[in-house]
Order: sequence, then structure tokens, then C-alpha cells
Amino acid sequence: MAELAAWVMVLAIAAYACAGGTDYGAGLWDLLAGGTERGRRPRWLIDHAMAPVWETNNVWLIFVLVVMWTGFPTMFQAVFTALWLPLALAAVGLVLRGAGFALRKPTHRLAQRRVYGAMFAVASLLTPFFLGAALGAIASGRVRAGTAASADAWANPTSVLTGLLAIAAVAFLGAVFLSSDARRYGSEDLVSYFRVRALCAFAAVVVLALVALPVTHDDAPYVWKGLTGGWGLALVILAAVCGLATVLLLLRRSHGPTRWTSVAAVALTVCAWGFAQRPYLLPTSLTVTQGAGAPHTLRWLAIVTVIAVVVVGPALVLLYRLDTMGELEALTDAETGAAGVPGDDY
Repeated sequence: MAELAAWVMVLAIAAYACAGGTDYGAGLWDLLAGGTERGRRPRWLIDHAMAPVWETNNVWLIFVLVVMWTGFPTMFQAVFTALWLPLALAAVGLVLRGAGFALRKPTHRLAQRRVYGAMFAVASLLTPFFLGAALGAIASGRVRAGTAASADAWANPTSVLTGLLAIAAVAFLGAVFLSSDARRYGSEDLVSYFRVRALCAFAAVVVLALVALPVTHDDAPYVWKGLTGGWGLALVILAAVCGLATVLLLLRRSHGPTRWTSVAAVALTVCAWGFAQRPYLLPTSLTVTQGAGAPHTLRWLAIVTVIAVVVVGPALVLLYRLDTMGELEALTDAETGAAGVPGDDY
């Protein structure tokens, strides 16, 4: 039961990395879109593509936290004690990002739109970095039960590289999805615009992954061993194949399957990390069995998880399906009641 709960948590992390990661990537490209005139059309696409589903994607993060503190309280305590600062910064970024995105559209004053847009874009860069840094700290074995909070726990080579890899991965996902969305909206110029950025982001992922090999060999030996052998290596190879397939599809301008292949690349990478850590929650100090909660708690967690999958799962699948088919559109100003006031656009 403990092993099952651990894998549920890994799969939820993979789901958040893909769903939430796509939104973070869109925010990153919003940041790099340029000035008001140059970035008008990319930001228009980002607003329309994200609006129907961006709140829903955070469900996966909440699910991860619930599974962790319910099923693995010792791990939860150790992680949030040693890594409270990067996790707090990630949470602040998450709130500011959502507020910036939600308030930017109904605001008509140009100065205020810039402020909210900057909140959304900068937080979209910082939040995945700090979440990745936290995962890097766990993978490097610096987080143990009773470890006091310190900068070394998350400001180390493995954490920094994992944070940068997280940024590159979400940039890749965001650009792939936006390129597909641009075609759906009939904006052929933006199709090429985001295709080029997807290819650049993938190149950044490859470079950072190559740099990470010698770093993790010395700084996170247990996870490095798991990633270079057994199931971990098999999933890494599959992730690389899916990433390369995405690149080939983009070059051939076949945008339909790119969503699936890019998501598979990121999800398989997260699952490879899960296999590389086995049997540890916190390498190499806390195993899944040692960190598991009471047996009856795990049983109830399994029951609630099954109920959630049966009740919520179909609704999420339908929501994502309707969004990718273009059936969901953002609300207009008239529908939200957003009205202009004297001095707007100045």
C-alpha cells in the first residue's frame, strides 16, 4: 500500500509538471515577448490559450501535497522544514502569478496592465525554478529527517541545475502547445514564432541535461546510478525518443501529435526520477516503508484516490479535450463586466 501511494504521488507530480508546466512555459514566453507593440500578438494568444484551464492545472499540486502529508508525514515534515524558503518563494510566485494573469485582462489602464503582466511573467519563471530546486535537493540526499533549514540544502549544483532544467522543460512544453494553439486560432505567423522557440527550448534542455550528467554523478550518486541503469535508464531513453519525435514533428509542421509527444517526454522523465530513487523517499535516509503513515490511513488514502479518479478524472479529461478542440473560449469584457473608465490605456 505504501509503494502504491508513493507511485500515485510520482504520477501526480508528473501530471503537474505537464499541465502546470505548460502554463509556466506560456508565462515565460510572455516575459520574453518584447515591448507593448512587439509582444501584443504573442500575449494575445497566451491569454486566449490559457484562460479556459489555467486554474484547473493547480489541482495536481494540491493532490501531491495531500498525498504527501497524509501518506508520508515524516517526509512532509522533513521537506518543509529543510526547504521552507524555496517552497515559500514558489508559493508566493504561484499566488502572484495567478493574480497577475487574472487581473491583467480586465484592467484597461496600460500602466496597471504592465504591472500585472510583469507579476504573471516573472512569477512564471521563479516558481518552476524553486520547485525544481526543491526536487534537486531531495535527489541529492541533502534532505533528511531532522535536517535544519539551510541555503546548502537547495542552493547546490544539483538543485540549481534541476531548477534550470525545470524552466527549460516548461518553456518547451509552453512553446509546443502555443504553436498548436496558434494554428487552431488561424494565426500562421505565431505558429512559426512559437515553433522556433520550442526548438530553442529543447536545445536548452539537451545542453542542461548533458551538463547535469557529471554534476549528478558527484553530487547525487544514488539517483545518478538509478538514472543510468534499469528502469530509470529505459524511461530516460523513452523520454529522449519522445523529445526527438516532437522536434521532428515540429520541423515537418505536423503540430497535432506534438502535444502528446512533448507531454510524454516530460512525464517519462519524472517517472524515471521516481524509479531512480527507489526504494527511498529521501535518498538515502528514508525508505518508502519507513516514511509511510499508519496502515489504516493509507487504506483510506487509496479509497479517496479511487473516488477522485472516478469522479474527477472524467471531468478533467473532458475539460482538456474540449480545450484542445477549441470548444472553450475566454470570457469577453462584456461577460465579465469589465468596463472602461476615464484615463484607460494611458
